[in-house]
Amino acid sequence: MTITYKETKVIEVEKVKALYQDVGWVAYTEDDNIITAIIPNALQVISAWDGDELIGLVRTVGDGVYIMYIQDILVKESHQGKGVGSQLLQKLLESNKHIRQNVLLTEDTEKTIQFYEKNGFMKADGKEAGIAFVKYGG
Repeated sequence: MTITYKETKVIEVEKVKALYQDVGWVAYTEDDNIITAIIPNALQVISAWDGDELIGLVRTVGDGVYIMYIQDILVKESHQGKGVGSQLLQKLLESNKHIRQNVLLTEDTEKTIQFYEKNGFMKADGKEAGIAFVKYGG
């Protein structure tokens, strides 16, 4: 298995949709307007490929100067646990060393916490990292 990484926003919508569905992120795929807009409107996209199969992706939003939100990082189930997610994240961080704040919101599971801590992130629990707030809805 040879994985290649590309920084591009030109990815077939059906491949993006298949990746999001594979990991169960159906909120993105229920409305075609959402899935067709998220990649071109991202600040940066780095994708992982096994041949012509899209197997992973990291997507950011932000101003590109001071703050970057890592909106999505996902890897196909069949390729998880093989370092693809860490490679995507490290490539993203390497190309954005100038960004002061790298922020993400994610699920509170042991697997997820271990992944992000392994990659240099800390929980925003009101100590050194501050505290995070979120509001969903319209």
